[in-house]
Amino acid sequence: MPTVKHVLDKKGRDVHSIGPKASVFDALKVMDDHDVGALVVLDEGRLVGLITERHYSREIILKGKTSPRTRVGDIMSTKVICALPQQSVEECMAVMTARAVRHLPVLEHKQVVGVVSIGDMVKAVIDDQKFIIEQLEHYIHGHVH
Repeated sequence: MPTVKHVLDKKGRDVHSIGPKASVFDALKVMDDHDVGALVVLDEGRLVGLITERHYSREIILKGKTSPRTRVGDIMSTKVICALPQQSVEECMAVMTARAVRHLPVLEHKQVVGVVSIGDMVKAVIDDQKFIIEQLEHYIHGHVH
């Protein structure tokens, strides 16, 4: 089973972030610019939270607030569940499912070195299964005469 490190090696280690004092509107703009559904929230380089499209829909739209006037720090998750590069994709999927989260910042030496999504995890599992199937097919064809 592949690890988080394998996933980051394939997808890249871009970390899209925003500060806690930025407006939610600015956070949405950054998400849109990079086609991502979440941003890590960094304060002086330190992980302090995570903001997602879900936070926007539930904390801004449903509560009648406005995104230009609301700060990221007011609606972000502060109890951020993180992954480590050596963790298996399977383990991360179990955590994501159990905690109902779709994004995990990846920490190495207390620094965010990437972000993985549930979509990244599913793709890694599918790719791994395809590889195993191809290997089995080669094995079968090599032994059938």
